[in-house]
Amino acid sequence: MGSTAGVGMRMGMDDRERVIGDAVAFVRARTDIQPRAGIVLGSGLGAFADDVEGPVRVPFGEIPGFPDASIAGHAGTLTAGHVSGVPCIVMQGRFHRYEGHDAATTALPARLLVRMGIRVLVLTNAAGGIQRTLQPGDLMLIDDHINLTGANPLIGSVLEGETRFPDMSEPWDRELQRLAEDVAAGEGIPLRRGVYCALHGPSYETRAEVRMLERLGADAVGMSTVPEVLVARAAGVRVLGISLITNPAAGLAASPLDHDEVLEVGRRAADALRRLLRGVLAAGAASA
Repeated sequence: MGSTAGVGMRMGMDDRERVIGDAVAFVRARTDIQPRAGIVLGSGLGAFADDVEGPVRVPFGEIPGFPDASIAGHAGTLTAGHVSGVPCIVMQGRFHRYEGHDAATTALPARLLVRMGIRVLVLTNAAGGIQRTLQPGDLMLIDDHINLTGANPLIGSVLEGETRFPDMSEPWDRELQRLAEDVAAGEGIPLRRGVYCALHGPSYETRAEVRMLERLGADAVGMSTVPEVLVARAAGVRVLGISLITNPAAGLAASPLDHDEVLEVGRRAADALRRLLRGVLAAGAASA
């Protein structure tokens, strides 16, 4: 089993290279897949991993430096194989700051994928809709983001392959967005576009906070995803982001917010997301 003592909760900056290297070596010893794409599946969206052909599955808790997954809807499994003929590694779940992890740990899966050689990182999440026209079950391309988590995994010494000051003027790849829109149109999948705001969590937002986020320009709000795009862009990896709108944000719905609702909407939207992701890969998203 991978040791998480002193790592899963508070990873020292001097330990990051060692932990990443150990994790990469562990995964490479279990699969000969040379991934061109990495996919991270958010809350309730793990069913896509069933589409991986010739899968090699590794529980997060066995990978050095990886904590066990602790949130419902996050299976906590790394699956390596092929999707639409593309060699991929799929992460069923992720780590969050609200679980008590530091920024380095939340970014560890993304750094593993980057070191494994991916060209494209696809990030999915469950989010609350702030834009009034967004409805539960909608898929939203992340066009831009606002980081209000108070954390950044790039703080500290610059790691191998990363740049000190990555340009974040276009963190979400425009070409990949156009490709996703073309696939969605061909599949008859409605696809919205908007700005994702990341907060620390785990509490949902107050009504006043939602009004503030709306004025700041956020269309959807969640508690993840930003650490991964920061790491990927620092390493020059292209990123596509898709939010599943699972509920209206606080104060916009008639009933209190509930995590079970998030998971149920994820199950209902699973087919559309699977078709979209398969189509994006088949259309050459991870090509050189």
